[in-house]
Amino acid sequence: MNDAPIKVLLVDDEELVRAGLRVIIDAQPDLTVVGAAGDGAEVGPLVARLLPDVVLMDVRMPSVDGIQATRLLMKRPNPPKILVITTFENDDYVYDALQAGAHGFVLKRTPPEQIVQAIRLVVRGESLLFPDAIRQLAAQHVGGSRSGTDSAVTRAGLTEREGEVLRMMAAGKSNTEIAAELYLGVETVKTHVGNVLAKLSVRDRTQAVIAAYESGFVRPTAP
Repeated sequence: MNDAPIKVLLVDDEELVRAGLRVIIDAQPDLTVVGAAGDGAEVGPLVARLLPDVVLMDVRMPSVDGIQATRLLMKRPNPPKILVITTFENDDYVYDALQAGAHGFVLKRTPPEQIVQAIRLVVRGESLLFPDAIRQLAAQHVGGSRSGTDSAVTRAGLTEREGEVLRMMAAGKSNTEIAAELYLGVETVKTHVGNVLAKLSVRDRTQAVIAAYESGFVRPTAP
């Protein structure tokens, strides 16, 4: 079992934000801040040198924003998890970052205990981070801008069971919760999730859920 702490890289153009996040994260025995940057232009070299598990990334920065930095990181063979940290949740910048490959987002006003839990959750990758917020963003982009999304989802050849799993992923259920609801083993659910990701040609469950909403395969529910 690997007991090494989760390595976090902080990327935000506000020094005060970086300092506050460092204090919050370094106070946790299973997390450690390995570096910090004030602009997305610095991210690539730092990731190559420090090999963080998670990049906590602001979206609005003066030179290279978090969206472009995320796209560049996603081109790497083994990119870190990217967790967007933002002021506004209903923001096209956030949605663009998720489309670019970010694994989730947290608000800067989020309580410290939720920020550290979000980091742990995004590393495990077994449930959708803040599904209600993802659902609200997706509701604004139904039938959205990603070319070929409808074809990718509706013609991906998902089995009936894989479709059920995708809908439960979109509802924010973890692998364990899906297994309990469908009377399956957790390992079987992991296999189904892997098949869904492969058939949709996406990297993680956040990308799968965005594609599902954009295509109309999953419909946003009224609040």
